[in-house]
Amino acid sequence: MAGHVSLQYSNAPLQNSKKDAEPRWVRWLLISVAVGFLCLFLVLPLAAIFIKAFEKGSDVFLAAISSPDAVSAVKLTFFIALITVPLNAIFGVAAAWAVTKFNFKGKSLLITMIDLPFAISPVIAGLVFVLLFSAHGLFGAWLLDYNIKIIFAVPGIALATLLVTFPFVARELIPLMQTQGTADEEASLTLGASGWKTFWLVTLPNIKWGLLYGIILCTARAIGEFGAVSVVSGHIRGMTNTMPLHIEILYNEYQFSAAFAVASIMSLFAIITLVVKNVIEWKAKRSFVPEKGES
Repeated sequence: MAGHVSLQYSNAPLQNSKKDAEPRWVRWLLISVAVGFLCLFLVLPLAAIFIKAFEKGSDVFLAAISSPDAVSAVKLTFFIALITVPLNAIFGVAAAWAVTKFNFKGKSLLITMIDLPFAISPVIAGLVFVLLFSAHGLFGAWLLDYNIKIIFAVPGIALATLLVTFPFVARELIPLMQTQGTADEEASLTLGASGWKTFWLVTLPNIKWGLLYGIILCTARAIGEFGAVSVVSGHIRGMTNTMPLHIEILYNEYQFSAAFAVASIMSLFAIITLVVKNVIEWKAKRSFVPEKGES
């Protein structure tokens, strides 16, 4: 730890000399471009959403977000997130554990499969489940025999959301666990701890911030998913419409104030997610930075 602190102090003059080498006008130009870009493409559209949401007054806003269809969409959205996020967290930890702690045949294939949802369109992901579970799909006849409904029902929405969100936790944990290596686990096993005890007392505390970060990203994507859910939901009001689908219907019906009112709720959640993400990043950095006087 002491060596780490001394290394930081030894690099400080070099970092300062590099910083001073850049002309001030270059730094200010780059900062201005970055801030201007963010204001134009992020802050301004976000502000426009809230302005349009309250354009016709708070009564219209409250009526839009408290309507039965809107309440149903909100409940369904968070219910789907409640199903998919814990499953993705379990899968992400298991996949990251397998990839980083063991060598086995098919390891590269597993990593490729984890990245697959990043490469394919969410609409294609939804169509996959239609081909499998619709009335004319591969398992359609069997599902009809047992009166099991997946497509145009909540199970189909959950499956589609699960598919497009499962890489997030795993992709946050794999680089982190690769960096940490296996020394702590090997020491724990050498001292006689079981595999489960090693996981709960050694591995999980080491990856807790990365796991929380992945869960935050997964939750945000699950709530905001549109393409895959749109294909499998059937757009049934009050039953299979999530918040993004409900916003689309309101907008297509020219109920702009109502559409932006519901959109503002999603935007508010996005802001909360961003704040939580930054807090997690700050705590994660603090956990790796030695306190003053610590050696």
